[in-house]
Amino acid sequence: MKNTFTQDLRAGDTVDEIFVLAEKNLAQKRNGDNYLTISLADRTGRIKGVVWDNVDRIAGTTTSGEFVRVKGAIAEYKGALQLVVKDMAVNPPEAVDPVDFVPATSRDVDKMFARLVEITDGMNTPHLKRLFDLFWADDSFTRAFKTAPAAKKMHHAYIGGLLEHTLSMTVLADRIIPHYSGIDRDMLIAGVILHDIGKIREFVYDSKIDYSDEGRLVSHIVIAVQILEEKLGRMEDFPPRQAVLLKHMIISHHGAREFGSPEPPKTIEAVLLHYIDEIDARVNGIRDFMAGENPNEPWTSYHRLLGRHFYRGSSGLGGQE
Repeated sequence: MKNTFTQDLRAGDTVDEIFVLAEKNLAQKRNGDNYLTISLADRTGRIKGVVWDNVDRIAGTTTSGEFVRVKGAIAEYKGALQLVVKDMAVNPPEAVDPVDFVPATSRDVDKMFARLVEITDGMNTPHLKRLFDLFWADDSFTRAFKTAPAAKKMHHAYIGGLLEHTLSMTVLADRIIPHYSGIDRDMLIAGVILHDIGKIREFVYDSKIDYSDEGRLVSHIVIAVQILEEKLGRMEDFPPRQAVLLKHMIISHHGAREFGSPEPPKTIEAVLLHYIDEIDARVNGIRDFMAGENPNEPWTSYHRLLGRHFYRGSSGLGGQE
């Protein structure tokens, strides 16, 4: 049983605990001797580490992605905590509880899924309703859909994150639709639910969240189209034009070619899908970033990717002075 998590570690602590070896890199000192830089993870975060002793043995017997028992001490290095490793060895995976190592949604997965099914059951477009009936009847798909993360790091990067992200976007879409005339509600809702389904195969998440080989080689956009085509192939009367429009929403949801979409959005529904996705992903990512910051400070540290600090207010997240 794991007793100490990365969020609990402080300078001066001694460590004898199990982590996931998230990264491992071999390097050389100026005198030519080897050393290792590593990253260790659990469900509360990551900590960087360094191995000066027994380097060759440890490097040869451990692999990234494995559970490892680490002995060492916590020190400060360039303003951040670092674990100086004295020994590290593989820990049998059957001897650990995976929930200690991979973060998960705090929301009720079954309730979220039931809400999504309720929404598709209420569709007025018969062929779209039948399409989702096929998806929800596929036990293998639904198990993966309810479990997969939505990203490795940026947003909803936890077990159940894909379902949480999808439901949040669906609810947001339903609130936006009445504001504009001429929106095909069922098509937009279908595109929202289907746009990220390729992530059920893009990621692996047994000991840590990372890209699968298929995910790196093909991407979730292509995988999603493949999954959709498999279901469409079982429906003889699905309108071909509607099938193309659904595929377009999937391949264009990143918004631009430079961000991974083969085509930019070219229908109103596809444009709305892109921006709804951007809103939900961005807000979730910023909130997670804020949650990991000092709650007593009005400003966060610098967010490198977004290029700014975020204001929390004197009373914390969302507070006002």
